[in-house]
Amino acid sequence: MAGPGRALPSGASKWEIREKVWEHLEASGLAEFPRPVRGRIPNFKGASRAAPRLLGLPAFRAARTLKINPDAPQRIARSLTLRARKTLLVPTPRLRTGLFNRIVPPPGATKEILRRCATSQGIKDYSVPVGLDGKAQVDLVVVGSVAVSEKGWRIGKGEGYADMEYAMMVSMGAVQEDTPVVTIVHDCQVLDIAEELLDDHDLTVDYILTPTRTIQTNCKRPKPQGIIWHKVSSEMLRKIPILKTLRSREKQAGKDVTLQDEHPALANTNRAAIPNKKVMAANTQPWAAPGSAPVGQHDPVNPKLEGSDTITTVYVGNLPGSLRVSELKSALRELQVTPVQLSWQGAQHRAFLDYRDPGAAGRAVSSLQGLSLGGNALRAELARNQRNKGKGEINAHR
Repeated sequence: MAGPGRALPSGASKWEIREKVWEHLEASGLAEFPRPVRGRIPNFKGASRAAPRLLGLPAFRAARTLKINPDAPQRIARSLTLRARKTLLVPTPRLRTGLFNRIVPPPGATKEILRRCATSQGIKDYSVPVGLDGKAQVDLVVVGSVAVSEKGWRIGKGEGYADMEYAMMVSMGAVQEDTPVVTIVHDCQVLDIAEELLDDHDLTVDYILTPTRTIQTNCKRPKPQGIIWHKVSSEMLRKIPILKTLRSREKQAGKDVTLQDEHPALANTNRAAIPNKKVMAANTQPWAAPGSAPVGQHDPVNPKLEGSDTITTVYVGNLPGSLRVSELKSALRELQVTPVQLSWQGAQHRAFLDYRDPGAAGRAVSSLQGLSLGGNALRAELARNQRNKGKGEINAHR
């Protein structure tokens, strides 16, 4: 196995796998612009040899319409699609204004203009939005990956957009159960990934293209069957307007569209006891997209919940200055230690995590202590005055 695979510890989490891949690509000189690749679908040396393998796939030759992500390592795949006179759909950035843009090259476009249409600027200059009523039929999906296994298990950058885009395409009837999914990666990104790391919303792949190989995964694991509404938060619904329309349609069709923060598991939560904070079930893993973990970034107020003890708070220190709150949220979700509230103090290189259940707080400490994020080994412990908890109000964040 090439690259970071040999160094992966047994039972490595998704986040640890991402960190190893990003670190290896940079250290080995394989990383390409945009840099650093950490936090991105990484561009890599050899992408110009991997992408043309797309032309050898019968699924590509038969496809009329392709959906290809806008990441840098897929640029050549986008260009090849346009040169083959196929319809190219590219997801809108962070799904803010819809689901797809269709690239429309100018009449008589030369090879150079088609190449420009495939760039990030070209996508802006030569595209038109495709609405839900556009009746798009996608014959082939190309997604980016941070890591992927020969069995087809895929790990993205942790924000969940590829998974959500696919689920939305299922909901609008744009893809079928047998629509092939392809990813383009460096050989060192092909790793052994434990299937237990996959959740039911995770997208798998059918083909892996690398600079040296075309891998058919023969993956039998079902792909997402649509949007899993109980993993979507109200905040995410607000940030992705197209979700509102899809939810309305599915509700009219009689489907259960209960959101994460409307779930019956939270029915007895005294939300008024937690001012200005979104509440989520501690054991529910949300879609891994910005805003999907509805946790606060404001001053803690020592909340108490009706029928429960005072919140137990975990201190997390030694956060790297470059770390984003979304990255910490992703790590918490993958470790299955999602708090009811996160208070982010990035300038002080620390954060505070609130849990209703002391056992969940203990699991968070065990999971986070020594975990490497951005090259720093985290420090995790119960917040001061909680280590011998048992009386009085807890000054959780001192």
